[in-house]
Parts: sequence; structure tokens; C-alpha cells
Amino acid sequence: MSDKIENENHDPEEESFADLFESYSAGMSDDLQLGDKISGKIISIGKDAVFLDVGTKVDGTVERAELLDDDGNLLFEEGDEIELYVVARDDHEIRLSKAISGIGGVEMLREAFHNAIPVEGKVQATCKGGFNVEVLHRRAFCPISQMDVEYVETPEDYVGQGYEFLITQFEDNGKNIVVSRRKILAQAMEKEKASFLSTLKQDDVVEGRVTKLMPYGAFVELVPGLEGMVHISELSWSRMEKPEQVVQANDRVLVKVLDITDGDKKNTKKISLSMKLVEEDPWNQVSEKFNSGDKVNGTVTRCMDFGVFVEIAPGIEGLVHISEMSYVKRVVKTADEVTPGESVSVLIKDIDPRKRRISLSMRDTQGDPWLDVSDTFKVGQVITGTLEHKEAFGYFVTLVPGITGLLPKSKFNLADKPGHLEQLRPGDSIRVSVTEIHARDRKITLAPGDASDESGWKDYSQNTKTEPMSDLALKLKALMDSKK
Repeated sequence: MSDKIENENHDPEEESFADLFESYSAGMSDDLQLGDKISGKIISIGKDAVFLDVGTKVDGTVERAELLDDDGNLLFEEGDEIELYVVARDDHEIRLSKAISGIGGVEMLREAFHNAIPVEGKVQATCKGGFNVEVLHRRAFCPISQMDVEYVETPEDYVGQGYEFLITQFEDNGKNIVVSRRKILAQAMEKEKASFLSTLKQDDVVEGRVTKLMPYGAFVELVPGLEGMVHISELSWSRMEKPEQVVQANDRVLVKVLDITDGDKKNTKKISLSMKLVEEDPWNQVSEKFNSGDKVNGTVTRCMDFGVFVEIAPGIEGLVHISEMSYVKRVVKTADEVTPGESVSVLIKDIDPRKRRISLSMRDTQGDPWLDVSDTFKVGQVITGTLEHKEAFGYFVTLVPGITGLLPKSKFNLADKPGHLEQLRPGDSIRVSVTEIHARDRKITLAPGDASDESGWKDYSQNTKTEPMSDLALKLKALMDSKK
């Protein structure tokens, strides 16, 4: 009878709830240990605390202040999953934290050491070989090599700063504690590197920081601990001798991924990058920017035996052949006329975008003195020139810059003192008379300027049938007439 009454008083809904709770609890993990690193989903955000579902009967809590950025903004929202450490627990609460902090006992530090839980510490001062760090109101030592992943140049910059550390040595019941920040940074870097590499692919354009310059190129850090190399030929469309001409250490640059291959060491990657391919090839628009006959300013980039290369726009070089360097002098060595880096004025003579070639002229920007040679000189005119150089057949004489005439050796005997001509050296002044002008062929024939015999006058007279005679020619003619 009692069994019947008991069955009649039994609530099916209550039984169903109990079954559900038991089933729910069975799926919960209740073996969390102090120091465990766990992942939890945010289920509620309070004023001072954030509550997470960590797969146990009891929710986990973390102080809201731990999840704020430098500006006081909450970094996460409901539904986000985050990883935290178990720093305390009982039947009613599981306390979570990014690291152990605050006032703690020796046992807490020992647990942090054995379970590799980060602890918060403040750098108090520098000391021999490293830093004094306060951890949970106890003094610890951090070797200078363990403060950062990079070489610490100015230790004083770390004093007064708060960081997370791993306890690497715990002895004498907490009297000898050694900590490392480098290990935490290295772990974070490896995680970030793996995440970055999992999505990085060829032709991606990413931002990086120039870390080191070498004669063959520049190394660029894409994420902390992961570098790629930009070969010097990929730094710029412009030609250069040194990477320093384009970038400096710590510059932020955009780079394009050319190739990703396995490195020489295990689990490493070799990444080839390009800076110039981030921008369009300047030769694609060269025909739109320049035309034959344009006069532009450029910068000398290289001096060669056959001419000089001049950059008229970033990445656009043209060649000035040695014969196009000057009208006023005969150029023998290009480096004697211009130097790399010098700004020059050039005239575009021809453009071939398909072959990526541009022919330039420096001399055409200065004007051709031969265009006005017939106005400048007359047959029979006597002038003082400069002996440029000697040849077996005669002397080349510079009359004015850009105009050189030939004094044939066959005319030396017309001089009052032919022997004097033989003694002249390049650079010496010499008196000459113009006997022939062939402007189209750029040739002027000369005779000694002090010629006084009959043959000299005959040479002059033969060339003055269509040109007026000079004063010297008239004197020669008068002298010959008086002898008759």
C-alpha cells in the first residue's frame, strides 16, 4: 500500500529533470587542476567579472580588468572563446586568469613553476647581469638575455614596467627565484608565426618592418620572428648600388610574396619578397609620359665606356651614347664629363617600350654650333685657335668650342716659319686661316695664319671665287701684283 502511495506521489517531470541534470553533469569535466590552461566560451559579462563555460558543473570567472586593452575597452564579447589559466578553484568557483598575480603564497609560486603558469611581475631595478623583478611580493631575478627576444640595448627602459614571466628556477622555498619573459614571448611568436604562415600564399601583399640591410638586399619582418628577404633587384624599379639608397632599418614597407619554400632548418620557411612589384611597372606607361623630341631632366646612374645611363623617371633609364654627350668637345672618357648622381638635361631621340630602350642626347639640349658655322666663319678669315691634337697628316685645331678644323701638313710650308709649327704641343695657341668650309660634312680646312708666299695666296684665291677675300688675302694679292 505504501509503495502504491509513493508511486502515486512521484512527479514524472521531476524524474525527467533529474535525468537531464545527471546526463548534463556526466558530460562535464571535473578534473581541472591548478595551473591548467583551458579554453572557455564567454556566457555573461558583468560589471567586474566575466563568466565562462569551461565544461564543468561550475562556471569559470575572470576579472573583467584582465580582458581590457590599453584604452579600457573590452577585447571580447559573449560567445567568444578565450584561453586562460586555472589559478584557484573550490566547489563553488573556478577562478581564471591570464597569469597569476596579486598577493600569493610560496605554494602558489611553486605551482606556477611546476605547471608553467605565467606570473605577473614588475621590474624594480637593473642589477649585474639582469633585473630585479617583484613577483607576488617576492624578489626574483631575470637574466638580461631572458627579458626580451631581441638584444636588450637599454636595460633602463624596462625598469618600472609590468610584464608576464615564467618561473624557470624555484629553490630554497622561494628564496631563489629566476624568471624569464623571453620564453613567453617566444611561445606567442611561434603561435602567431604558425597562424600567419597557414594563410600566407604567393602574390599576397603584406606589410612588414625592415630589420637588416645586406649588400644583396633587405630582410623584412612580416610578424615577430618571421622574416623574408627582398633581393636588391626587387627593392625598386630604379637601378641602385646599395639597399640603403631605397630603405633604412625599421622602415615600414609593403611587400609582395614571390615564393615560399622550406628552409635549411627543420620547420622553417624561406620567403622571397618584392617591394617593386607592389607598384606598377613604370615601362607600362612610358609612351604616355614621354615622346621623341622631349627635353627632360634626369639623373646619371652609370658611366660606361660607350656612354652614360640616365634615369628620366623612377625605373625609366635611357642611354646617352658617348657621341651624343657634347658638340663642343670630343669626349674620350665619360666619367670625366659626368658622375653618377649628377642631374643633367637630355633630349629624347627614340623610345622603344617593347625592348625597354630609350636613346638620349645631352649635346642636343645645348645646341649644335655647326648650324651657324657659315655665319661664324668666312673663307680667308684669320683666327687664333688651340691645337687639339697632332696626327701624321696634320693638326686638329679647335676654333671655338665644338668647332674643330684641320691644318694639313701639306700646308705647313706656307708659314713664315714652318719649323715653329713642328714645335707646337697640344693646348698651344696657333694662328690659322680658314681656306674651306663644308658645313654639311662638318669640316673646315685651315692654313697657317702667317702665310706670305705666292703659293699661299694661290691657295686662298682658289677658295675665294665665291667668297670675299680677307685682309690677309688682299695683302698677298697686292704683294704679288707689285712684284710683277
